[in-house]
Amino acid sequence: MKQTPVHDQYNPDLLSLIPETSKKLIEIGCSSGAFAKAFKQKIPSSHFVGLEVDPSYAELAKRYCDACINTDIECAGDDFFQLYADRDCWIFGDTLEHLKDPWLILSKIRKVIPPEGCIVVCIPNAQHWSLQAKLSIGDLRYEDSGLLDRTHLRWFTRQTIIEMFDQTGFKIEAGIPRIFNEPNRELFLPFIEKLAGFIGADSNIAVQDALPLQYVFRAIIK
Repeated sequence: MKQTPVHDQYNPDLLSLIPETSKKLIEIGCSSGAFAKAFKQKIPSSHFVGLEVDPSYAELAKRYCDACINTDIECAGDDFFQLYADRDCWIFGDTLEHLKDPWLILSKIRKVIPPEGCIVVCIPNAQHWSLQAKLSIGDLRYEDSGLLDRTHLRWFTRQTIIEMFDQTGFKIEAGIPRIFNEPNRELFLPFIEKLAGFIGADSNIAVQDALPLQYVFRAIIK
């Protein structure tokens, strides 16, 4: 399946959650290396490893990463995780949702990550108001990028992201809901509020959880 199109942009909210004390980082799905470039501009002395499944993207990322590996993390053996057991920050920028079993990968990282280490992630929000609207009329079609990226294999909400980290031995210590100025959003929110009420859920939380396009979280060992 064709990968998400390569790009030279980076997520500033994700960058802001990486501790500046991080010295050895690894980014899973580093695309063109734009994120590595941005972090190394802040902390030039850091050692940044990129992992990229697309060989052409991996070649681009070598411009900015100290090392870039062309492989699929889900095909990596235990020796891979042992080799990078010194990484004090694992970065998944819109990557976990592309994995067949993100729970297994997080569990493997939990076994090797240093006590002071962390995982930073950006994950699309399957509870976003636009997806709820599309689903209500059966208009759920895959796209080349965005919430309905055709390479997404897993879907998460705020609640299930928290549960995934809890189940794999981590706890979330910081987070940012990425909310953007989206036209027509206010037309749909009252219906989401009413639906939550009919189900017996907290209407205010349902509306708030429908706003973020993505969530950015930092997780540490429990």
